[in-house]
This record gives sequence, C-alpha cells and structure tokens, in this order.
Amino acid sequence: MINIQDIRDTARDMLAKGEVRAVIGYRRGSRGMLAEPAFITDPEQANELVWDPTCFHNLSLYLVHDRKFLAHIRKNPNAPVAIVAKGCDARSIVVLLQEHYFKREDVYIIGVSCEGTGVVDERKLAPHLNGFQASNAAFDGDDFVFTTAEGEKRLPAREVMADRCLECRIPFPKEHNAVFGEDKTGRQLEAPFAALTRFEAQEAGARWDFWSHHFDRCIRCFACRSVCPMCYCDECVVDSITFPVTHETTAEEKANRIRWIERSATRSENITYLMTRAMHLAGRCTDCSECERACPVNIPLRLLNNKMEREAREQFGFEPGASIGGQSLVASFLDKDPGDFIR
Repeated sequence: MINIQDIRDTARDMLAKGEVRAVIGYRRGSRGMLAEPAFITDPEQANELVWDPTCFHNLSLYLVHDRKFLAHIRKNPNAPVAIVAKGCDARSIVVLLQEHYFKREDVYIIGVSCEGTGVVDERKLAPHLNGFQASNAAFDGDDFVFTTAEGEKRLPAREVMADRCLECRIPFPKEHNAVFGEDKTGRQLEAPFAALTRFEAQEAGARWDFWSHHFDRCIRCFACRSVCPMCYCDECVVDSITFPVTHETTAEEKANRIRWIERSATRSENITYLMTRAMHLAGRCTDCSECERACPVNIPLRLLNNKMEREAREQFGFEPGASIGGQSLVASFLDKDPGDFIR
C-alpha cells in the first residue's frame, strides 16, 4: 500500500534542495474525485499531490512538452524534472530515452506501482453512479469503493477498471530513481491481449463492418495524436508541407502544397490517418490507452495498437520500453527472421 505522504515528502525535499526544477504529478481536480496533472515548482505545493485509482493520465506527455518549450526558448535545463510514473508511463519514458529525445539525467523518475489496482475508466463507472458524482475512490484488494452523496458504492474491479489495466503485464515501473509500492506483476484479471483475441474471433466480414463504422465516425480532431507522448514529431505526416507558411504565402501556394492525407473526415482519409498512426506506434506504444480515453467519439483505438504490439511480441519477442539499452523494434531484425511474406 502506497503512502501518499512518502511521495509528497520526496517531492518537497527535492524541490527544497534544488535537485529538480519541477515535479510532474497528480492533484485533485475540479471534477469530484478525478485527479488531474499537477506541475509543482514550490516545495509547499507538494501537499497537493495525490495518488489513487483516478490517476489515469500518462504524465510522460509533459516531458515532451517540456523539451519542446526549452527548445523554443533556446534554454538548457539547469536541473532535471521529476515525474510520478506508473508502470506504463515509465515504459513510455524508456521509449523516449531509447529514441534520444532527452537524456537519462534530465528526468528523475518517482515510480509508483499500481499494485494490481489499475485505474478507473470513467466511462465504465458513469452508468453505475446513477447521475451522482463520486468524491473519493479506493481499492480494497478486490473491489473499488466509491463515496457518493448516497453513501459508499462497492463495485467489482473488473466492471470499472480500464481495459488496459485488466490485461496489464507490467504494473511496476522497472526504470526509476525512487519507487513506492510493491511489485505485484502477474495479478492481471485477464490474459494479455484478451480484448483483441475476442475481437479477432469474429469472422472477417463482421470485423470489417465494425471498423468501417468507427472509421466513418472519426471527426479527425487529432485528440489521439495530441495526448500521445510518442507523437512528438514537429511535423506530422498528415500535416506535411513542402515549404514554410508565412504571411507572404499565397492561397494558391497553400492549396497546391503536397498532402499525404486530405483534411476531409471521410472514411478513406480516416483509415489512412489511423492506420498510419498505428504503424508509427509499432514497437513504441506502451498501452497507456490515453488515445482511446481522449477520443470524443469513443473509437476503440487500443485494438489497433494492441494488434501491432502483439505482432511485435510474437514475431520478435519485443516489449516496448523494456530497457533503455535495448534496441528499438525496427533495429531488432535478425538474419534468421522469416521473410517469406515479402517475396
């Protein structure tokens, strides 16, 4: 069981000693019990930090934002940033380190083990609360316990836990500077890739109908791209241009620029965008499922990313974010790898 005061004390001490310039963690948000990202720069703010099953954000995204901001103002950091990281978040940080997005000494990882509790899926929870807003969430080892105006409501973890947590294989942050909580790896409630396996058990026509429906619904808001720590490219392929746009660029020049994908939210363009993004995340996605959580029309994006993750695991024995010194998926080719499919 994690004592939140230990995390607060760690953050406070590092800030007071100037060992880090900021701490990225969680605090209680404005929507009842739900946590929100917190950016702490003053030691006294450390008391705002929280840790509970509503801490679902992947905070490694803000390390990307931090590096982009420093590059914009052309400033080198004078100290590392500390970050509270779950197992999937820590693996996202490892992927960014593998890709040399920043150096290991630039980040201080305060690891927190999910200890088999996982995080709550607010979309799953909402139907159980009968319109009431919960003020607190806790996990007692088997069930989630929510405090509402009607009193306590106990729900089986399987009913309200995020799907990614039900199948999580690595709930403990292996890469860390400090870590809190027990390593309870192996306590997942469902087998890895269980949701994907159930989906693939359907016949091909049903699967195509399923995806056609969702591809038609995509509004191309790019929320999935915005919330993903791996989508850090300064220029995305869907926004690709052949020249910089300035105030002198004419409308005709803008209209004639090269585009890989049109802006229109039609099925063909949505398929190209979503499948291209899934391919770019192969070997890099750590199944944090932030893209699916952020999607305003509830497209099951996790299934696409899980498919790529499972292929990498089964074909190459590759686990994204397993170790900083490990190779990336595209560098994992061996001479003995089967190549019949490309002939």
